[in-house]
Amino acid sequence: MLFFKKIPKLLRWILSIWTVFILLMTTGRLIFFWKYNAANIPFSGKAFLLGLRFDARYAGGLALLMLLLTALPILHPFKHKKAGRFWNILLTLSMSISFLFYAIDFYHYDYLHQRLNATVLNYLQDAGISFTMMWQTYPLLKIFILLLLLAIGISLFFAALLKRYQAEESFYKRSNIPVVIFAFLFFAYSVVGNIIYKPGQYPLRWSDAFTFNNDFKSQLALNPFQSFFSTLQFRTAAPNTEKVRSYYRLMAQQLGVEQKDSLQLNFRRDYKVTDTFTRKPNVVLVICESFSAYKSGLYGNPLNTTPFFKTMAEKGAFYEKCFTPAYGTARGVWSTITGIPDVSNPSTASRNPNAVDQQTIINDFKYNNFYFIGGSATWANLRGLLTNNINGLHLYEQGSFSAGDIDVWGISDKNLFLEANKVLRAEKDPFFAVIQTADNHRPYTIPKEDRVEFKMLEFPKDSLRKYGFDTNEEMNAFRYTDHCFQKFMEAASKEAYYDNTIFVFVGDHGIRGNAANMFPAVWTQQGLTCEHVPLLFYAPKLIAPRKVSEICSQVDILPSIAGLAKINYSNNSFGRNLFDTNRIGIKPVSFIIDHDNHSIGVINEAYYFVKSIDGKKQEMYSITNNDPIIYSPATISLKAHLDSMTTAYYETAKYLLYNNKKK
Repeated sequence: MLFFKKIPKLLRWILSIWTVFILLMTTGRLIFFWKYNAANIPFSGKAFLLGLRFDARYAGGLALLMLLLTALPILHPFKHKKAGRFWNILLTLSMSISFLFYAIDFYHYDYLHQRLNATVLNYLQDAGISFTMMWQTYPLLKIFILLLLLAIGISLFFAALLKRYQAEESFYKRSNIPVVIFAFLFFAYSVVGNIIYKPGQYPLRWSDAFTFNNDFKSQLALNPFQSFFSTLQFRTAAPNTEKVRSYYRLMAQQLGVEQKDSLQLNFRRDYKVTDTFTRKPNVVLVICESFSAYKSGLYGNPLNTTPFFKTMAEKGAFYEKCFTPAYGTARGVWSTITGIPDVSNPSTASRNPNAVDQQTIINDFKYNNFYFIGGSATWANLRGLLTNNINGLHLYEQGSFSAGDIDVWGISDKNLFLEANKVLRAEKDPFFAVIQTADNHRPYTIPKEDRVEFKMLEFPKDSLRKYGFDTNEEMNAFRYTDHCFQKFMEAASKEAYYDNTIFVFVGDHGIRGNAANMFPAVWTQQGLTCEHVPLLFYAPKLIAPRKVSEICSQVDILPSIAGLAKINYSNNSFGRNLFDTNRIGIKPVSFIIDHDNHSIGVINEAYYFVKSIDGKKQEMYSITNNDPIIYSPATISLKAHLDSMTTAYYETAKYLLYNNKKK
């Protein structure tokens, strides 16, 4: 203690502040570990140590600022007592902002299973809807009052701490310069995070958290400051035409382009049918909110959340290995409608005015087109994507229905389906209808009008977590989706259009979570649960039942529907007809981009190849078992091929976002 008092009290005061912030962030990490460790991953000392280094850089930054500002006599709290007011305000503000960041971070992770990052700023573009959703889901008023009380307590704490140091006598009588230099270097090192002693070595970076090959440990190591401010630098890169050309031959071969032209970068494929239906079939495409494969009852989940959908899958063409190119509703809708993975970052492609002009295969049907969404189509500028690109679209959204809203997402999914059925049954000409659901989403509202017929269930918390759910509210919302499917299909089956309609069901995206009891560990650890969704083509009078284990993607949906309906169409984006038996020798892969982790990859029938967007880190994992990959000339060659495919898809997707103009 005597040694500590010999340190200049200014430095002791700054060191105390630094320690308080470190303790705060460490406590936040412990709470995070306790609250969100659904897979019961053992305590990781390495993750906590790396987390401490991330914490130290932000506490160190504040300490350096204090050290520099106190060099000014007017801001030195022990030479100018009025400076105490300035420091009390600054420190209270800093600590209050820290608490606010952690509060947002916890709810952000609770919502998306990702630490706070710059993509949260996208919600400001739909601020009204976002705020209403949060107000209906979280106790915002209580949180605000708690933060206000914390700010008052923090102010009193820092004022008392400074007063105590001001009252102390300084024991340090010699020159302060060597000690101040040492303190400066210590705090500077904590900010850098690494000792830079050779060329090519970098300071501590956000991506260092993803060296554990375990998604939860990586999330655990981060803090909201690191994840948020690091992701601010990621913006949509302009297409690199030269890179697209360098991978053109590989991409053109994969897509089946016949008229290859690397100079003009032609990706167009024209498909003609030799015969057609006497009566063209209708199409109903259902894009299902957060329809995670592992949470459903089709992959061995004993909670049996989707009994009706499982029955339909047994009577239709069910694709059990379908992946969305990215996470997020807007990105899922974009990929489905345009056939292009949404590689825009951090904002979605639908919000980009320069990418709003897109060709879609829907227009090749020359049908009457409908889009049904229970809420507002202004969310993520979906209205711009839909109305600007789908010919003659009849858009039904919030305010178009007789049913009343139940929450921020508008009317219930059951009423959305039934209202859509009323519209479609009146159609005399062939139609293409898209129905976008929303109830499997916070605030997980189950309408009172359905509580008698739809029976709520409860499972023990350990069972919920074991099979992919956090709460019974979430689980019942997933079950309610299945209930809504049933009510829709029962209503539709009574209509004249039913027998001549192709129904397609696909998730807009999955959700990160614990799938260890249904799939190999890599599905959970590498976040494949975020993109893995069921895909079902259902038309008992038109499609023979089958279960398909071939890898496919959301971008394959429209070409496949066109193939089933025997429609002549042109495809200038990605995607293939899953029912085309003539594509021999081309092994399918599904492209995946993780905007939160800044990684890209492809998945084939046996492996998942993933690498950072900058290419500095890459890995290949088995998706069929937990065994490590034994590298041989064959697997090394395959890894190199998947690496090239990943880059080819990514660069081509960036290019096509701006070069898939309507015909």
